[in-house]
Amino acid sequence: MMSAQFASTVLLKRDEVPSFERYPFSLPAIRNLDVLELHPKVTFFIGENGSGKSTLLEGIAVALGFNPEGGTKNFSFDTFASHSELHEHLRIYRGRIQPRNGFFLRAESFYNVATHIEKLDSEPSPPGVYSPPVIESYGGVSLHNQSHGESFLTLMMNRFGPDGIYILDEPEAALSPLRQLSIISLIHDLAEANCQFIIATHSPIIMAYPNAKIYQFSANGIDQIDYFETEHYQVTRDFLTNPKRMLKVLMERS
Repeated sequence: MMSAQFASTVLLKRDEVPSFERYPFSLPAIRNLDVLELHPKVTFFIGENGSGKSTLLEGIAVALGFNPEGGTKNFSFDTFASHSELHEHLRIYRGRIQPRNGFFLRAESFYNVATHIEKLDSEPSPPGVYSPPVIESYGGVSLHNQSHGESFLTLMMNRFGPDGIYILDEPEAALSPLRQLSIISLIHDLAEANCQFIIATHSPIIMAYPNAKIYQFSANGIDQIDYFETEHYQVTRDFLTNPKRMLKVLMERS
């Protein structure tokens, strides 16, 4: 029976992988991947840099029809083709209802998305056809005329809507702790409006969203983990509990 959620399961078609000795299939998280069950509301991918979480997130996004550099499914620009072939070997099991909205947010290439929006608005409409500026769907103000963090929030507040699937790669990159708390609120409002999120993050604030499914990427593969067991939470807790002690240990010289 098909699931009601937009994306329920990610499966690696292992028998079609050309070689587990080459990137990205050589990454432990991908090499050991079989089936990954997604939460109907919020799923987090966490792990160290280079663990493969963003690689898998990108593969899922492209397999679902999003532009590798980010944006909606209607965005087809290509600034620099750096994405892997992983999406070709993923099968995404989808629900019986298709999402009405969607967006793939990549912190590292969001500048390119903002530039593409301005390019679209600079092109003339066909004779006799009025098309409202694309930027109106993003708050009406050029994303280049805002700080990185402001543009992220503007995107989520104006472009994200009900019944959507949103794939976010390190959304905390340009956000203060207070703004990260705002992101939690926005995610919750949208989750309550029948939205699904898949998020790769390092933020112990954002991944605290309750009842989410958290997958940790490591040298052993991918494992589901409780929030309070994550290194992100434990390190942050230990540091804030006694910053002087932690700093003393870090700065000691033998």
